[in-house]
Amino acid sequence: MDSPSNATMPCGFLLQGFSEFSRMRPVLFLLLLAVHLATLIGNLLILVAVASAPSRPPMLLFLCQLSAIELCYTLVVVPRSLADLAAPGPGRGSPISFLGCAVQMQMFVALGGAECFLLAAMAYDRYVAICHPLHYAAVVTPGLCARLALACCLGGLTVSVGLTVAVFHLPFCGSRLLVHFFCDITALLHVACTQSYVDELPLLGACLVLLLLPSLLILASYGAIARALCRLSSPRGRHKAASTCASHLAVTFLHYGCATFMYVRPKAGYSPRPDRMLALVYTNVTPLLYPLIYSLRNREITAAIRRVLGRWRQGQPRAQSLCAP
Repeated sequence: MDSPSNATMPCGFLLQGFSEFSRMRPVLFLLLLAVHLATLIGNLLILVAVASAPSRPPMLLFLCQLSAIELCYTLVVVPRSLADLAAPGPGRGSPISFLGCAVQMQMFVALGGAECFLLAAMAYDRYVAICHPLHYAAVVTPGLCARLALACCLGGLTVSVGLTVAVFHLPFCGSRLLVHFFCDITALLHVACTQSYVDELPLLGACLVLLLLPSLLILASYGAIARALCRLSSPRGRHKAASTCASHLAVTFLHYGCATFMYVRPKAGYSPRPDRMLALVYTNVTPLLYPLIYSLRNREITAAIRRVLGRWRQGQPRAQSLCAP
């Protein structure tokens, strides 16, 4: 006999969300809504600031793409979670169709993968700026930035499609209750019928491509940067050069640290409720921190945001094409 959740969800899944915290749902809803709105405002402000900047060096264009990815990233997950929290009734979970779950997972992986590749591209930008400053303008051109941006998106999309097809070809039987607030890969593997380690190979392959390969490129870039900084005789010059990498390093540690902890482990190590809380931080807090980190550490972004806020206060906003090189 099928379990109740399976009987009511013959062609999909049931997202548990935070239904067991019935008394905390209003507080959690207001908290997530505040964080979500702050994330949207912060990333939109960076997009507008870059668009209104009189000059757009390559790093600002990369920041523009990063903010756009974070905007889409949070929109894939958070609005549905807020709707589930605001739904009336006892809150036994939210049904999601098989196709809807696959689309959400695919978009989540595609955006996360694009960000992994983008962080590697930004590390290369810092490498050229510090190790080959005289050739920076000739090497890191707007055309190269556009090609790298396209390659990051296509790379994330390719891996996400392959991983989604592999995961959703697995047999799902018995309870299809996902102890999660969105269709995450680990939650789906947890309810799959099979126990073979072969079923985890697509996730392992995706981790190798999205996490290991870009992280090796980032390590190689910063290894060369460290050697170049050691050769500088001026402590002030070393500090100035190193400070230009601080924001990127902070974002890289946050992104790769969370992603590695969540996905680079065997299926047996999956713990639904603790992982759900970590995913809550990963999908809500880190997209809010990224614009804060860059706006505080990047003088060009800070100056651009001040110009935008100044024009808004004067009632004379200037519209430009977002992120046009």
